[in-house]
Amino acid sequence: MAYDERVANRIREALADQPLVEEKTLFQGLAFMVDDKMCICVRNDVLLCRIGPDEYEAALEINGVEPMIHNGRSMKGYVFVNPEGYASREAFESWVTKCLGFNKVAKSSKKKK
Repeated sequence: MAYDERVANRIREALADQPLVEEKTLFQGLAFMVDDKMCICVRNDVLLCRIGPDEYEAALEINGVEPMIHNGRSMKGYVFVNPEGYASREAFESWVTKCLGFNKVAKSSKKKK
């Protein structure tokens, strides 16, 4: 598991007002679960943002944003954001806001028994 601790701390600060936040090892990095749903991750210095399918196409037009490819398929609703895509405070906060916005309507993963 490799992630930039400074980026993880920025996420922690941004999510400090959320009532239920848990950190888990996922996607070769550190995932932040909000209300038992994956919200945002950091792997190395790259964000993995769960923004939902409605925001997906517009997000891909932003500099520093790439689709998440898993097993050869594009995961619609998930994007990787390179440091250039969240360099400013406003851009970083915008990504967190998008993730939290989708988190409200996202379905929770089924718990493994």
